[in-house]
Amino acid sequence: MFFKSDKKCLTTEDYFESDDNFNSIYPRHIRQVASKHWTPLEVVKKAASFLAASPAEKILDIGSGAGKFCLAAAHHFPQYSFYGVEQRADLVQLCNELKKKLAIENVTFINENITQTDWAPYHHFYFYNSFYENITGAQKIDEAIPYSEKLYEGYNKFLLGKLMEKPSGTRIVTYHSFGLQMPPDYLLVNNEMDDYLKYWVKE
Repeated sequence: MFFKSDKKCLTTEDYFESDDNFNSIYPRHIRQVASKHWTPLEVVKKAASFLAASPAEKILDIGSGAGKFCLAAAHHFPQYSFYGVEQRADLVQLCNELKKKLAIENVTFINENITQTDWAPYHHFYFYNSFYENITGAQKIDEAIPYSEKLYEGYNKFLLGKLMEKPSGTRIVTYHSFGLQMPPDYLLVNNEMDDYLKYWVKE
């Protein structure tokens, strides 16, 4: 059982009131990397509001980590379907335990490397530079997987190709993702938070 909060007597709704409350549901080693790797709740609400174009469409978090984006987005937008793909099996197990504990039904976590994922079912995407761990000197979530700048370049090229395959109207929100090259037919329709948060739509 991973779920253990340092805070007592919080209701389910309380966890979504602040980042401090939400992060308290994680084990200590997960909390310690929260500021670098898990999406702030303010960003979750903004990004999910843009991505939630139609209840029939599926939203994928590319590299969902400890699941904070998906869990919070699914909580605030219960009529929409959120998916997170993450290559670390222990984090996917943690996410599924939190999903049950928080009684969230409209979220699914997938234990795969993104290069093995079938991208066809998904309509819109969230990307919080999950490849950045591969950059030399960047803070890592853990040491469970190999890292290299070659992987960083390869993952970015892979993502670029997948986005190019998606149809007109595809939406993506990027956060802290300055190294990502977007396909030329994706229009930047808005940006916030000193350009850290960007909203894109494919022509």
